[in-house]
Amino acid sequence: MNTVLLVIAAYLIGSISFAVVVSKVYGLSDPRTYGSKNPGATNVLRSGNKGAAIWTLVGDAVKGWLAVWLVQYFAEPLGVGDMTIALVAIAVFLGHLWPVFFKFVGGKGVATALGVLLALNPWLGLGTLVTWLVVAYAFRYSSLAALIASIFAPFYYGLLFGTEPQLVAVLVMSGLLIWRHGKNISNLMAGKESRIGSKKK
Repeated sequence: MNTVLLVIAAYLIGSISFAVVVSKVYGLSDPRTYGSKNPGATNVLRSGNKGAAIWTLVGDAVKGWLAVWLVQYFAEPLGVGDMTIALVAIAVFLGHLWPVFFKFVGGKGVATALGVLLALNPWLGLGTLVTWLVVAYAFRYSSLAALIASIFAPFYYGLLFGTEPQLVAVLVMSGLLIWRHGKNISNLMAGKESRIGSKKK
């Protein structure tokens, strides 16, 4: 029963779309109506408001980190183990992708996945973040950076910890991230992908 309640709570935490909330606070257009129409930090940045983009990034990452950190911290008194932690990690990520509070229209999950990885292990999260930063700096494509970081994240986890239940969560998140970037992959191949910092149309 504790596992079910924790998974539901994690999904609800993940369902808080900071891109939409922060945009409303800043008086900006709904990020689902311009640019890539993705409610995430990169698209909010296209509004020209860097502060809103930063807060969106932080909020989406923190919710992923918080859900997983809480279940890890209270795992012993709640009588749950690695499998529950893995399910919570997946649940908070799914909440971001399909948020119940926003008609199941969510983002692609890059920042939330980073928060989850940082909670599972700081070195895992930092390694994945560095991968994203290097690719983003070199090519100026947020989507390409996310795709490559998604591919490397399970490799990093396996290298650090082997085949633990949480590896399944990382694999699921990576697979969903790649799938959610399907249109970006097509745009990259066609040379039509927007670069980081490009303004909304």
